[in-house]
Amino acid sequence: MSVLGIDVGGSGSRVALRRDDDGTRDELAGPGAQVGARGSSVAEVVRALLRDAAARWPGETATLTGVGIGATGLTSLVEDPGSLAGAVTQEVSAPVAVAADAVTAHLGALGGAGGAVVALGTGAIAVGHGGPGTGGWRRVDGWGHLLGDRGSGAWIGRQGLEAALRTADGVDTDGAALLAAGRRRFGEPATWPGQLYTRPDRAGVLAAFAADVARLSAAGDPASLALLATAGDEAAVSVLAALGDDLPPRVALTGGMAQAGGALTAAFADGVAARRPDVEVRQAQGDPLDGALHLARLAAEGTVVAQEDFVWT
Repeated sequence: MSVLGIDVGGSGSRVALRRDDDGTRDELAGPGAQVGARGSSVAEVVRALLRDAAARWPGETATLTGVGIGATGLTSLVEDPGSLAGAVTQEVSAPVAVAADAVTAHLGALGGAGGAVVALGTGAIAVGHGGPGTGGWRRVDGWGHLLGDRGSGAWIGRQGLEAALRTADGVDTDGAALLAAGRRRFGEPATWPGQLYTRPDRAGVLAAFAADVARLSAAGDPASLALLATAGDEAAVSVLAALGDDLPPRVALTGGMAQAGGALTAAFADGVAARRPDVEVRQAQGDPLDGALHLARLAAEGTVVAQEDFVWT
């Protein structure tokens, strides 16, 4: 028997099959969810990943014991996340749990233990939970790249381009390296609004520029270093707000931007220590796809507790 985990983000998606008999695991990649006038394409991405999984692993997907899905934008951009769980259940004939991507990030990073996690990917969201047998989930941020997602890839990319344009405007010279990187990626600044404002995958495009910011930071560019440090501190503020005073005092940073390391992760650890020296900063045990597989196992066991805005079964 096997379980299936699906992780859908703004820049890409993945599906993993884990076999219970020998613990082996296989993965496939897919596109990210796009946001347009009709909301998010999460459901379409999930259906495509299920088709790909069935084609690649026909025997195992026919006898699944559970499916766990973590996806971005479920609470704000998908009209009825519960219907997605029902639709997938009909396709796979197995118990299904669908969760906000922050929930699967938490499950992956802390292995199901209590505490708080901030996930910095294309977007950013922090969640806290007391662990098995305790109360519900709580959320901080996750408002999307236009209103929040502080410290995320899209946030870093946008801030980096803003700094570049200040230099292009002659306001200051701090963003010179960022301006050069922006020109390499997007061309002349006058074309940037037209390239960004009209795109349904704008958040992912902004997050792609965050990789340029991270490279400049690693090379010692002061503006990029400061930007990543600010992102890490924003993540610390969010994760502590999600932790509150009543959850086990442990936190973790996860998501694609956590891989930037350096100034961002150092600022995160320093920001937590400065505000809550009693809180342990843990290295993430796994990523959101690991969390989706953990959720799939809980679904197979029948121990998933549904909670509006966080988990649907």
